[in-house]
Amino acid sequence: MRILLLTHAFNSLTQRLSAELTACGHEISIEFDIADTVAEEAVALFKPELIVAPYLRRAIPESIWSQHCCLVVHPGIVGDAGPSALDWAIQSGVKEWGVTVLQAEAAMDAGPVWASATFALPAAKKSSVYRNEVTQAAITAVLQAVERFQQGDFTPQRPAQLNWQPLMKQTDRQIDWLADSSATVLAKINAADGFPGVADTLFGHACHLFDAWPEDSLTGVPGEVVCKRETALLRATRDGAIWIGHVKRTVGIKLPTRLAFAEESAAVSPAPTIDWWRMQAATWQDIAYEEAGEVGFLHFDFYNGAMSTMQCQRLRQALAWAKQRPVRVLVLMGGRDFWSNGIHLNVIEQASLAGGSAADESWANINAMNDLALAVIESPNQITVAALAGNAGAGGCFLARAADQVWVRDGVMLNPHYKNMGNLYGSEFWTYLLPQRVGAAGAAALMQHRLPMLAAEAVRLGFYDAVLPAPTFSVDVARRAMEMAADFAAAIAAKREKRARDEQEKPLAAYRAEELARMRRNFYGFDPSYHVARWHFVVKSPQSWTPRHLAQHREPGAAE
Repeated sequence: MRILLLTHAFNSLTQRLSAELTACGHEISIEFDIADTVAEEAVALFKPELIVAPYLRRAIPESIWSQHCCLVVHPGIVGDAGPSALDWAIQSGVKEWGVTVLQAEAAMDAGPVWASATFALPAAKKSSVYRNEVTQAAITAVLQAVERFQQGDFTPQRPAQLNWQPLMKQTDRQIDWLADSSATVLAKINAADGFPGVADTLFGHACHLFDAWPEDSLTGVPGEVVCKRETALLRATRDGAIWIGHVKRTVGIKLPTRLAFAEESAAVSPAPTIDWWRMQAATWQDIAYEEAGEVGFLHFDFYNGAMSTMQCQRLRQALAWAKQRPVRVLVLMGGRDFWSNGIHLNVIEQASLAGGSAADESWANINAMNDLALAVIESPNQITVAALAGNAGAGGCFLARAADQVWVRDGVMLNPHYKNMGNLYGSEFWTYLLPQRVGAAGAAALMQHRLPMLAAEAVRLGFYDAVLPAPTFSVDVARRAMEMAADFAAAIAAKREKRARDEQEKPLAAYRAEELARMRRNFYGFDPSYHVARWHFVVKSPQSWTPRHLAQHREPGAAE
């Protein structure tokens, strides 16, 4: 069928839904919901048989839903209604939640139900739950609803009862640091993570809080900042403490907390040192290592997958230490939500806002990414594996490819291209890593392809090596890694031979120099496209048009 996705933005759910529906053989086009007239024009141009709205912030106009079947994806169980469904569920500690696909009508969230799916709701950040449990349930429900619509013999039923929940306001999220428990504070910040955050103050300055983590041993005077660790600050509650990883000041952008409050944080005492190579029970730890026999697992969980210059350097130090361990296989695990999305655009933007140079910070960051990728490639004593449990984009996709094997969880979304960020050329040794996997023509096509990719497609193209089932991903990764460790001698000999042959043919330093020469033009050249695109990305500028690579119906000749 011809299916139009009407959405507020091309977020993780919309990306996955677009890819899944395309894989099912449907013709998909996307339009950002900017205004009624724009949406009406998109419908007239594409002439869809079905409209699906995976992510909206306003109602579909009557001129569209009265003439076309419009299926709205609501992140709530059947009978739930209102704009803050997931927020209320997380903050209230609901144990089971779901997604409902319903038909758009005049009343919001009140139309007949075409499909639904439920899931166990974890005590996790809203952004993480949305990216994982909500997205998977939405895919299940939407595919079922589309099949039912296509078959034409299904009659959707209205919910027996509607439970309308209002928009959650900051008064509903307000933290009382003297009275609230750590569990309550964590639930409030989790329910607001991603957007809008919890309005609060730090060091007497108004800000919004994001990215909270529990602490099981350190504490202090309720409400006070107790200590700091890397990019985060620890704030005491009445019965413990909570790490605050990111904040957004009233005038500013979302940043790691210590960077946003750099001057104030300077006087805060460091937290007791923890060994990043030992997994801790309950504390904020963005890098951690563990071993099982002859396999080492290096975990790194960076917020939104962004890796600043400092984070790249710290991870490279951790990798260097891990490479000295007596293990045969080294698995780079990433985090639950993201493996890596490459350079840290918010930290780069902050450099210019703080009176420095965004170009200089971009240059430092890409070089730190390259140092890290080089350290992965040059691992002569271990077989390296990138195990992607979370999404990856841009330089993160090629940093993963620097490993000998790349295993991806089914459902992970990949954006292995740079062009959407102001036509960046890209680095991380992609000109070495990619052609040998997909060929020169395949590499050129992949780098020009600006749409997200399912894990299965990446493996089919030869870019990555295996797709593993989501429910058993961690178990399968460990099992496969142990099997590789048992068959080590031949594999490591072949790896060393290939690396020596490749280096003789063309040194890695040459690939790096050629890539960085192009990146220098992006950062310092006369074309400001990268800097403009980065600014719009960081400040979350409202969409004013739908990119042509998404809106197929707006391509020249598409309406003929």
